[in-house]
Amino acid sequence: MRTALDNPFSPGSDTIPEVWAGRTEQLSDWRDVVRPRRLAGLPERGRTILGEPGLGKSSLVRRIAQDSARAGDWATPQLRIPAGADPLKLVAEAVLGLANAAGLPSAREKRINDAIARVQAVAVSGISLTLRGADGREPYAALTELLVEVGTAAVANGRVVALIHIDEVQNITDEKALSQLLIALGDALSHEIEVEVPGGARVSRSLPIAVYLTGLPDFEDMAGARKGATFARRFKTTTLSAIDDEDLAEALQEFVLDGWQVADAGGSAGRVRMEPGAAAAIVDLCRGEPFLFQLAGEQAWYAGTSSTITAAQVRQGWRGAQREATAHVERILERLPPRERQLLQAMAGLPTSERTATRIAEAMGFSKVTEVGPTAQRLDTVRGIIDRGKPYTFRHRAVEAYLTSDWPRS
Repeated sequence: MRTALDNPFSPGSDTIPEVWAGRTEQLSDWRDVVRPRRLAGLPERGRTILGEPGLGKSSLVRRIAQDSARAGDWATPQLRIPAGADPLKLVAEAVLGLANAAGLPSAREKRINDAIARVQAVAVSGISLTLRGADGREPYAALTELLVEVGTAAVANGRVVALIHIDEVQNITDEKALSQLLIALGDALSHEIEVEVPGGARVSRSLPIAVYLTGLPDFEDMAGARKGATFARRFKTTTLSAIDDEDLAEALQEFVLDGWQVADAGGSAGRVRMEPGAAAAIVDLCRGEPFLFQLAGEQAWYAGTSSTITAAQVRQGWRGAQREATAHVERILERLPPRERQLLQAMAGLPTSERTATRIAEAMGFSKVTEVGPTAQRLDTVRGIIDRGKPYTFRHRAVEAYLTSDWPRS
């Protein structure tokens, strides 16, 4: 009854899992704040969603984009920036797609046709292009100009937001390209036009454009520290952390109570249920990591063919996933600077109640507690791996389990 074709779990950053867990705050932010404010012409910053690998950044914004498309909005596909790629080319192509959705290519205004032509040139040449035409504009200005036209068309439509999602933003290592991209997007977000309201009065309003940037925590240094207050004014940053166990258990409740609907061998509908102990085992094993949650569910599904997933099958499936779970956490640790890894190892070696800044400094061989301050701050506010409370605690529970126990061995 359980086959690869009907497995609802999907570990991987390029999918929207059928079994969705948590992130209600970020989804509500889109539905209740960003979209309605943008539609109403009120100013609202773009959103930057950062976090370590496996926390579901891309899936989250793909889910937001899916909701946006269902509402009739104009949304770009996920614009994943490969290392070394020119981001302006990719974004220019996507903006041209938004222009098509808005029907701009059929417009007869010379202004719009010229804007499209300039962005087409950016899509070909990217950051290397210096537009030496009559106005001598740089690529970012051409992107902003066409985005304003798209936003103006959305205002005329009345019920549409233009949503742009740029992923893997930490791969934009060229400072000039990053600066031009952030300025183009920021200028479009802050641009205002005059519209006529009932009674004949004219008022200013913001354009219905929303921008989401997703990537690793390193991007905050690249954009926040280097671009300063301008970036902070135009983008609100959220660093994701582990999902609460209660949210994970809620995501599995459909399996426990009613069962997950699938087609049986005869083509009729059947249901796959999950023992309460099996659901609890998946929640315990994944340690709040969306990727590991999907991985544990996927392997438990494949561990049998009956209509009930048992706790024993969860453990059996997890044994086949242990190497991947280990590699997942090791990749997170390996990309940290040596001082940050050292602090985590020192913290893990102390009893929970003794994980204070003083004791951690001693374990690291420092004579002054202030020597751990900047490193601890980055692990807290930038990476979201620890919480500098009294005592310090791990927010990234898979890292904690890996460093302090036999996990992921079940």
